[in-house]
Amino acid sequence: MNDLERYFHANTGNLIHKWHHFFEIYERHFARFRGQPVHMLEIGVYQGGSLQMWKDYFGPQAHIYGVDINPACRELEEDRVNIFIGDQEDRAFLRSVADAMPRIDIVLDDGGHMMSQLRCTFEEVYPRVDPNGVYMAEDLLTCYRREFGGGMGASASFIEYSKGLIDQLHAWHSQQPARLAVNDFTRSTHSLHFYDSVLAIEKRPIEPPMHSKTGTARLPEYRPPHGPGSPLKRALRSFAGR
Repeated sequence: MNDLERYFHANTGNLIHKWHHFFEIYERHFARFRGQPVHMLEIGVYQGGSLQMWKDYFGPQAHIYGVDINPACRELEEDRVNIFIGDQEDRAFLRSVADAMPRIDIVLDDGGHMMSQLRCTFEEVYPRVDPNGVYMAEDLLTCYRREFGGGMGASASFIEYSKGLIDQLHAWHSQQPARLAVNDFTRSTHSLHFYDSVLAIEKRPIEPPMHSKTGTARLPEYRPPHGPGSPLKRALRSFAGR
């Protein structure tokens, strides 16, 4: 049991509602920010309990920001916890939130979970996340529920949208630039991590990937009868020659 789980089970403060398997995921992606002057944005305040949990977890240098459409949530502000009232599907509002924060190290989208909300928030906020930050969207089970605009294979599903991000991560290797070209997401994203109902995206400035050889070749290059070398080797030579 990690510290977040212990806090959750011992909680007597504001109400928190979480799937239990989320705590391991949080620890994996957020632990490196503990004890740092981290700025975290949580979309969806609810009863304010998770804002208190994050403040405790990250420590006295942390500053936590919440977004909610319910005006009553402003009453849940406290020391080092600020709350913005607005609609997460309002792009101008999201930009104003990002402008008001010194920087954004972590985003946790636990808002309305509608497909349009998930996509809008990602498109507006992800580019504003610190180059070494983390963007996490949770409760993605709604991607499989029609009342949220989802459904298995539905074109509007955020899961289907995020599958395109997998392609974008690999754009360095695309031979069809009209369909898949290197862009800001490719250059700024280190990895995507899919879990049950959670997508965590780790940012890091990325240079074009490189490969090389070390050591001494002891065997002659094998050339199969159907072509000059393996498909992988041909692809590597093609990439190196760009």
